[in-house]
Amino acid sequence: MASSISDDKRSTSTLDEKLDAERQAQVIPAVAEFDDPNFDKDAVGVLEEDSPYPEVRSAVANTDDPDMPVNTIRAWVIGLAWSILIPGMNQFFYFRYPSVTVGGIVAQLLSFPVGRLWARFLPNVKIFGVSLNPGPFNVKEHVLITIMATVGYQSAYATDVIAVQRVYYGQIYNFGYQWMLVMSTQLIGFSIGGIAKRFLVAPPSMIWPANLVTCALFNTLHSQQYNGMGTRGGISRERFFTFAFLGSLVWYFFPGYIFQALGFFNWVCWAAPDNIVVNQLFGYYSGLGMSLITFDWSQIAYIGSPLATPWWASANVAVGFVFFFWILTPILYYTNTWYSKYMPISSRTSYDNTGNAYDVSRILTPESTLDLAKYEAYSPLFLSTTFAISYGLSFAGITATIVHTALYYRKQIWIQARRSLSEQPDIHARLMSRYRQVPEWWYSLIFVTMFVFAVVCIEVLDTEMPVWALVLALIIAFVYTVPIGMIQAITNQQIGLNVITELVIGYALPGRPIAMMMFKTWGYITMYQALQFTSDFKLAHYMKLPPRPQFFAQVIATAIAGTVQLGVQAWMFTNIDNMCDPQQKDGFICPGTEVFGTASIIWGVIGPQRQFSHGQVYYGLLFFFLVGAAAPIGSYLASRRWPNSFMKYVNFPVIFSGVGYIPPASALNYVPWTIVAFIFNYVIRRRHFSWWTKYNYILSAGLDSGVAISVIVIFFALQYPKDGTIGAKNLALWWGNTVSTKTADYNGTPLLPIPADRGFFGYVQAAELGLT
Repeated sequence: MASSISDDKRSTSTLDEKLDAERQAQVIPAVAEFDDPNFDKDAVGVLEEDSPYPEVRSAVANTDDPDMPVNTIRAWVIGLAWSILIPGMNQFFYFRYPSVTVGGIVAQLLSFPVGRLWARFLPNVKIFGVSLNPGPFNVKEHVLITIMATVGYQSAYATDVIAVQRVYYGQIYNFGYQWMLVMSTQLIGFSIGGIAKRFLVAPPSMIWPANLVTCALFNTLHSQQYNGMGTRGGISRERFFTFAFLGSLVWYFFPGYIFQALGFFNWVCWAAPDNIVVNQLFGYYSGLGMSLITFDWSQIAYIGSPLATPWWASANVAVGFVFFFWILTPILYYTNTWYSKYMPISSRTSYDNTGNAYDVSRILTPESTLDLAKYEAYSPLFLSTTFAISYGLSFAGITATIVHTALYYRKQIWIQARRSLSEQPDIHARLMSRYRQVPEWWYSLIFVTMFVFAVVCIEVLDTEMPVWALVLALIIAFVYTVPIGMIQAITNQQIGLNVITELVIGYALPGRPIAMMMFKTWGYITMYQALQFTSDFKLAHYMKLPPRPQFFAQVIATAIAGTVQLGVQAWMFTNIDNMCDPQQKDGFICPGTEVFGTASIIWGVIGPQRQFSHGQVYYGLLFFFLVGAAAPIGSYLASRRWPNSFMKYVNFPVIFSGVGYIPPASALNYVPWTIVAFIFNYVIRRRHFSWWTKYNYILSAGLDSGVAISVIVIFFALQYPKDGTIGAKNLALWWGNTVSTKTADYNGTPLLPIPADRGFFGYVQAAELGLT
C-alpha cells in the first residue's frame, strides 16, 4: 500500500512557532475535569505529544501534514456518488423483507481502490483551475469521502412518517412537504451538533471509541505511521487486517446461510425442545439467552463492536442486563406480574388479552382515531416482560442521564464553555487549531432555515401539531444532546429519546398520531443526528481533516441522500403493486413502516394514559423515573467517600440504557458481546497489552468489514434471485438450518394457556359485563 504524502513528514516538532509558544506558555494538566475511568494515569508527564488515552494512541496518528490535498474534485466526485448510491439502495431494500443494509464501512473499503485507480489512470489536467488528479490518493481525501458516504446512508427517519401517512392514514402530500420534512429532521440536528463541538469533540476525554476502529482502518490502508503501533513484533497490521477480513467474509457464509443454527446457537433447547421453562431461560428467539454463545459476529456486534467499547463500560452494560433480565425478569414473569405468563417471556410484539398480536384496526374509527367503545370491547394492550422492563429502563435512563451529568460532568462543561481549541490538553486539538474553524453563525443559519421548514410542514398541512410542540421537541433534543453525547463519547453507549418523546406527546396531545410521529422525530432524531454529526466531527478531528470542507461535505451529502431516498420511495409506491401489503409477492411488505405505524396508534391513538397512568397495568413502570434520578446520587456519594474503589466505574445511565436495544435485540446479542469484551478488553489488554495495542481495533475493523461484504454477497447472489428459492428445497431444510427453529423458544410459547372458561386473560372487559 502506498504511503501517504511524505509519510506524514510534518510531525508535531515542525508546527509553526505560534503553536509552540502557546503550548509552552500554558500549564494545562492532561487530565479530564472529572474522574475519567478511561484515563491512563501512568501517561501524565510522559506523553506531552500524544493522547493520555491508550485507546487513542493505539489507533490515531499524532502527526499531521497540513499541505495534504483534501478538497479535491476526486474526493467530491467519489463522495457524492456514494451519497447517491448507498442511501438509494438502502431505502429500496428498507421496505423489503428479508433486507440488506449497505453500511459505511463498505464505502470506506471500496473507496480505497477507486481512489487509487483514479490517481493511476486519470490525466493531470485542470478544470476551472482545480487539478483533476492532484497526485496519490491520500488519507484525508479518503476520510472526506467516507463521511459523505455515511452521513445519510440509513433510511431517513422522517421517510417512515411519510410512508405511515400514506399507508395507514391515506394522507398523500406533495413532494415539497416531504422534502422539507426530511431536510428539517435530518439537518436541524447538524446545527446543534456544531454548537456542541466544544463539549463533545475538542476535549481529549471525549474519545468516541467507535471512531477508533475507523481510524485504525484508515491508518492501516494508507500505511500511516504513529506512536500507537506498539513494540510487538509479528505480522504487519495490513496483513493482519487482510486475514481477519477474508476469514470473516468466508466464515459468515456458515451462520448467515449454510448453517444458521451457529448464529442462533440455542443449544440447550435442542435437548429439550418442548420444555417451556428450559426454552424460556436458555432460548435466543424468545428466551433469556442463558445458552451464552453464538458463532455469528453480526449478532455479537449488533449493538456495537465489543472490541471498541472500554471494558468498564461493557461491565456496566453486563450488570444492567444480568440484574434486569436474568434476575428481575424471571421474578416478574413467574409471579405472573402484568399477566406475563400468558405471553412469551421476551418478545417485541404487543398482545391482546387472547395472546394474539394486538390488532389495532379493531379500535379505530374511519378517521383513524380511537373508538373508545371498540377499545373497551376489545382489549387493553399487553407487553412481554422484557418489553415492559425495557420501557421502565428507558424512563430510568432519561432521569439518570441528567442527574449523572450534573454530578460528574458539570465542571467539565463549565470549563469547555470557555476554553478554545488550542487550549486543549491534547496534541490532536492543538494540531487542529491551525485550521480555519467553522463560524457558529453558519450552524445558526442552518437551524433557522430548517426551523422555518418545520413550521411550514406542520402549519400548512393538517398534521394537528401546534408550533409549541415543535419547540418543546427541539428543547428536549437540545437539553439532552450534550449529556447523552458525553456518555456516548466515553462509554460507546447512546441513550435514546424515542420512548420519552412518545410518552410526553402522548400525554400532551392524546389521540393525534400524526403529531405524535412528528414530535418523536424532531425530538429523538434531532438529538440522534446531532450526535451522528458530532461523531463525524471527532473522526475528522482525529484524522486532521480541515473543518470547513467537512462542513460543506456533511450538509450537501445529507441533503442529497435525503432527496434520493424520497425519490426512491415515491417511485416504489407508484410502480410496485400492493406496496406494504403483507402478501406482496416480491417481499416489499414494509416491516419497518408497520412497526412505526403500530407505534403511532399505540402512543398516538391509545395513548400512554391508558397504559401507564394510575390504575393501568403498567403504572408501576413510572417509578423508574425516580429510581433513575436517585441511583446516580448514591454512586456519586459512594465514589466520593471511597475514591479508589470500584464505585468510580459505576455509571447508572449506561446500566439503565445500555440494554436499550432490547427489543429488537435480545440476549443473543448482549451475552456473547459481554464475553468477547471481557476476553479482549480486560484479559488480553491486561496480559498482552502490546498485542492489544497493535491489533485490537484492526481485528474489529476486519471482522466488521468481512461480515458487511459477505451479507451483500449472500443477499444478492443467493437470497434475492429467483424470489429466494435458491436452496429452498435442500439446503434450507437440513438439520443445521432447522434445529434451532423446532423449539418452544422459536415459537414463543407462553408458560400458561389462555383460560378456557373465559377465553382471555387480564381484568374483566366491558364486553364480558354486557356493557357494549
